Amino acid sequence: MSKVIIFGTGQTADIVTYYLENDSEHEIIAYTVDEKFITEDKYNNKPVIPFETIVENYPPSEFKMFIAIGYTNLNKFREEKYNLAKTKGYTLITYVNSRSGVNNTSKIGDNCFILEHQSIQPFATIENNCFIWGGVLIAHHSKIKSHCWITSESSIAGNTTIGERCFIGVNATIGHMVTLGDDCMVGAGTLITKSANNGSVFIEKNTDLFKLNSEQFVRITNMK
Repeated sequence: MSKVIIFGTGQTADIVTYYLENDSEHEIIAYTVDEKFITEDKYNNKPVIPFETIVENYPPSEFKMFIAIGYTNLNKFREEKYNLAKTKGYTLITYVNSRSGVNNTSKIGDNCFILEHQSIQPFATIENNCFIWGGVLIAHHSKIKSHCWITSESSIAGNTTIGERCFIGVNATIGHMVTLGDDCMVGAGTLITKSANNGSVFIEKNTDLFKLNSEQFVRITNMK
């Protein structure tokens, strides 16, 4: 069991807290954020400590840390705090859900958060500080570079590389042997079959609003 400090007091921290408390042996001791963002001295009934003085209160020789921040500024804010925590000497834990299918040949870095119902196939690599939500496929020999955010039900085919700080939206599909550069944004429901440079953006068009409202539609189609 590790005694863990959570960086963050937002929704991501709430989700991380839930999983660590209900599906891990880690014990959450306190939370930390930058001092200017502290509004209360407790969060989830645990103390909130300024990040600037965290080492004095909870030394890295006794405590580990997890950076529970979302994809603000395309994951760059989480990357910044990840690097600062390492500079302060903290070991960063990784959480892998007990109902996640992770092959034992796969490699996973630190400060990763991997939820349930994954299919992470043989020889896949997930580098540091990646958040991977429920039901994602990461196929054989693929690589997810550091600081990525991959949302639920995305599919990444074999021998594919996702660059640093990429965001992959819900139900996106990345084809076989594709390489995405760093800082790419892939929207929900998008299909990518060709490699792309750093900073590329792929957004699928929304479904058009139907001209009838729901009552009219039910009446005309005789839906019951």
